[in-house]
Parts: sequence; structure tokens; C-alpha cells
Amino acid sequence: MTNADPGWKAEEGPRSTPEDPPKQSLGDLITEVTRDFSTLMRQELDLAKAEFRESAKRGGKGAGMLGGAGVAGNLALFFLSIALWWALGELIGNGWSALIVAVLWGIIAAALAAAGRKAIKSVRGMPQTVQTMKNIPETLKPNEDNS
Repeated sequence: MTNADPGWKAEEGPRSTPEDPPKQSLGDLITEVTRDFSTLMRQELDLAKAEFRESAKRGGKGAGMLGGAGVAGNLALFFLSIALWWALGELIGNGWSALIVAVLWGIIAAALAAAGRKAIKSVRGMPQTVQTMKNIPETLKPNEDNS
């Protein structure tokens, strides 16, 4: 703007026009950024909760179906064992056939227990989480005196 411009007054300087943004203090800007950040965090948390609920619902349905499949599988295994016992009973007698079926199931149980024990021993916990927690600066960790 120049002195010939009608928006100029020598004693006031240039007048603000409707296109000029309103002037905000640094405190107002920080308050606005903090409020926007807080809103963003709440929205992200709400999204995570909704996703977790949906995943948990699907996981619950899947777990129920797997439980039903486990019951059906156990019943099938039970009746197959009885059929094997009966078939072997025709050949060698019921006492010996029951013992053979029981020993077979004992061997299967021992093999599964050994495999399960080995799998449990290989669990390492949460090594990446532990490592990142070690990297948190001391200033962000809770004060143990206040606990």
C-alpha cells in the first residue's frame, strides 16, 4: 500500500482488509495446537477401541467354532478308539485290545507333551518391547519416590 492508496492513513499505517488473517498470540496458537493434538489422540484411541472390539468379536466367534470342533474331534476320537478296541478284541480278546489302545494313546500323549514343553521353553516374552522401554529417557519415566 502506498500513500495514494485509500486504505492508508499516515498516522495509523495500513488498514486491515477482510483478507488479512486475525492476529493470534503465541499462547493462543499453542492452546489450539494442544487442543487439536488432544482431539486427534482421542479419535485415534476411539478408532483403536472400535477395531479391537471388531477383532475381539470375530476372534470370539472363531474361538467358539474351534471349541466346537475340538469337542466333535474328541468324540470322533473316542468312538474310533472304541472301534479299534472292538476290532482288536475280535482278534486277541478284549482285555489285551484295551491295553493296546491305552498304550497307543499314552505314546501319543507323551509325544505331544514333549513337543508342547519344547514349544513353551522357546517362548522369549516381549524382547522388542523390553528393548524399547530401556530406550525411554529418564525424564519420561515415573518418579519412584512418588509411587
